Amino acid sequence: MKEKHLICLDLDGTLLTDDKVISPYTKQVIQSLIKDGHKVIISTGRPYRASQIYYQELGLTTPIVNFNGAFVHHPGDMTFKTVHETLDLEIAREIFSHVKNLKIKNIIAEVKDNVFFHYHDEYLFEGFTMGHPLVTTGDLMENLTEGPTSILIQAEEANVPAIRHHLSEVYAESIEHRRWGAPYPVIEIVKKGINKSVGVDYVANHFDIKRENIIAFGDEDNDNEMIKFAGLGLAMGNAIQPLKEIADIVIESNNDDGIGKFLNQYFY
Repeated sequence: MKEKHLICLDLDGTLLTDDKVISPYTKQVIQSLIKDGHKVIISTGRPYRASQIYYQELGLTTPIVNFNGAFVHHPGDMTFKTVHETLDLEIAREIFSHVKNLKIKNIIAEVKDNVFFHYHDEYLFEGFTMGHPLVTTGDLMENLTEGPTSILIQAEEANVPAIRHHLSEVYAESIEHRRWGAPYPVIEIVKKGINKSVGVDYVANHFDIKRENIIAFGDEDNDNEMIKFAGLGLAMGNAIQPLKEIADIVIESNNDDGIGKFLNQYFY
């Protein structure tokens, strides 16, 4: 039997099919690996409230990496030392002050499971209120009183490059920013130096699992560091091309049991 591994699963476009479900086959393989003593974690850009349903469905008893590594905690073990890396409130406020100049449609701040909308938007509201967070709508300069876990900027596709250029030029020393994949045209901002690999490394150290025994699956830009960091980094068949180019292996898509088929072959 192989040494104990840490298996890291992105959610959207990776573990989840396009219908946002875990396929029965992949679920069965993952649960077999858990019974065999391997550690399985979710590593996602989502907040915990929007990933809890899948955590529970898999029967996980491990820490979870949320907000692309900005928030790492253990839902069932209060002795686990939580990591919560927040953006500086003054930098956040400075970004908010440029909403009109940068042709931003909306800006959203998240503090763990509290959500702050600058403008009300029914479409975004539906997507960001999974798990029933406390939602506040109105001027973020007034409503946000602590450093946010993440900031999300919504803009028209044509304006995204200019906004990202501005963020890189002005805040390069303080923030990381990424473009989300479908369905939301969103730029996500987190604290400088934060990414999924930081969270995965923290969990691996907690379990005393060597880097070469880390397996990670992803499909998007926010999986880059995790895929490169893992002993074995895998890109889904539906992944963006840049991720496929840095991955060790490209497997079948999220709709074709890519994760389940690979893990079954690798371990059994």
